[in-house]
Amino acid sequence: MPEGHTIHRLAQDYAERFRGTAPRVTSPQGKFSDAAALLDRATLTATEAHGKHLFLRFRDTDWVHIHLGLFGKVGFGDAPAPPPADTVRLRLVNDTAYVDLRGPTTCALITDAEKAAVHDRLGPDPLRADADPSAVYRRVSRSRTTIAALLMDQKIVAGVGNVYRAEVLFRHGIDPYRAGRDITPAQWDAVWGDLVALMREGVRNNRIDTVRPEHTPEAMGRPPRVDDHGGEVYVYRRATQACHICGDEIRTAGLAARNLFWCPTCQKP
Repeated sequence: MPEGHTIHRLAQDYAERFRGTAPRVTSPQGKFSDAAALLDRATLTATEAHGKHLFLRFRDTDWVHIHLGLFGKVGFGDAPAPPPADTVRLRLVNDTAYVDLRGPTTCALITDAEKAAVHDRLGPDPLRADADPSAVYRRVSRSRTTIAALLMDQKIVAGVGNVYRAEVLFRHGIDPYRAGRDITPAQWDAVWGDLVALMREGVRNNRIDTVRPEHTPEAMGRPPRVDDHGGEVYVYRRATQACHICGDEIRTAGLAARNLFWCPTCQKP
């Protein structure tokens, strides 16, 4: 499932290509046809992201709510658009570009009130200007749940996925099994600030890189990482490999239905 930086990047990409235009809106797959007909030739006026949720506003109050889930894909291209595949849930086309949405968990036309309800059930997003990290810490500091699980709970922090969770805990030497209530205010401030910086870089580069300059392949004289997810990381999907810092073996275990990765030496209990 895409992490929050990907959704914020998509919001930017939709805006750059379609904001202020009145695109053709269609649903070749047919599952969004009625809503597409209502939006066809309406002006796209805004785009927004919160966590893993994307919102496209047409006119003043018509919002398309998109959640990619595990299988959703978005593909942009230059006009003229080719004939659409019958798997495309939502297509926008204007004079210069087109974009196809396939396989989302959610693609729905919603009202302002329904959009507000989505925001209300999500925690603060490190990439949003309205995020309040102190509100997150109040919940974290009262919890016996592990910090690794809390960071993945979208009701507590919106947009953090498995990669950022594993990497930010490593970067701050925090045992992923430590209870939230054992995280100090200073540790939380450092983790939050790092999430903001790392995720902003993810939006900018459209990939996740978390290693510090002294641990890049060039600095260490090691081969670059080869992985479908791309990016240079410390522990994510590096189980049984040597830690870049201490040389110990990276470990993995299941936690809250996701694979957890950590270094037992650099992240001591």
